[in-house]
Amino acid sequence: MRSETAAIEGFEAGVAAVNGQRIAYSKGGSGPPLLLLHGFPQTQALWAKVAPRLATEFTVVAADLRGYGASSKPEGTAAYGFRPMGVDMLALMAHFGFEGFHLAGHDRGGRTAHRMALDAPERILSLCVMDIVPTQHLLAHLTPQVARSYYHWFFLAQPHPFPERMIGADPDAYFESCLLGWGAARLEDFDAGQLAAYRAAWRDPEAIRGMCADYRATLDDDLALDTADLAHRLSCPALVLYGADGAMARAYDVPATWAPRLEHMKSAALPGGHFFIDAHPEETAARLSDFLHGVEAGLRRQEAKKA
Repeated sequence: MRSETAAIEGFEAGVAAVNGQRIAYSKGGSGPPLLLLHGFPQTQALWAKVAPRLATEFTVVAADLRGYGASSKPEGTAAYGFRPMGVDMLALMAHFGFEGFHLAGHDRGGRTAHRMALDAPERILSLCVMDIVPTQHLLAHLTPQVARSYYHWFFLAQPHPFPERMIGADPDAYFESCLLGWGAARLEDFDAGQLAAYRAAWRDPEAIRGMCADYRATLDDDLALDTADLAHRLSCPALVLYGADGAMARAYDVPATWAPRLEHMKSAALPGGHFFIDAHPEETAARLSDFLHGVEAGLRRQEAKKA
């Protein structure tokens, strides 16, 4: 483990050697453990305005997924996908001594979180997925509207090095088009410091390769895994958050896509589009905090009954 520049003000930052990878993280606060996972094309800096609010009552860990930010960027498509990404994060939380923990993820982080809960349900106290529909549902029920909005799933999944070369010609232009492409968003909605952190990360050719490999793995591996688990309904408390003006909300009844997968589910639409966490961090933190308080109260009641 070594010290890093903190992505989240007031947090400890470092890199942990876990699962054969080097996973960059920020950690702060005290109380029950909570892991926050970012999505494409961002990093743990996504949580810079949310995590400190939650850290007043929770021990918060925010980490870069493999292939993103300052975490490892292994070779080969098989090294990516939500299962290996999730194993990294399970190992990271065990590294800190957290066998059971709350889990929340946005975009790719939400898909990783869902896979973690399927693979290791005994470790997940609660699950929050943000602005996604299940992977199998999106790909099996693909509409022209979704294909147009989410074309990047298929562009990034093209064989190496085609998308890497095209993106590498002007990473800022490409990735900023993604930030602006999925619902109500303007560059002004993104904090300048967080946007600078995203830019610094996605300008790295290895990060571009890692992000493309992530999307290749979705078609090669994740779709089959998610399809195999269609009948698996998670029993942990779950929260589905989504942007009221986002591409997913326009194309789907987002909570309805999750209802067959999550036995104890709550849901809420937040202002904005896909990147509502950046645009509305206070509302995001408040919704997540309220949900976690309710889960913790339920856990205390269960413990009291056992006593």
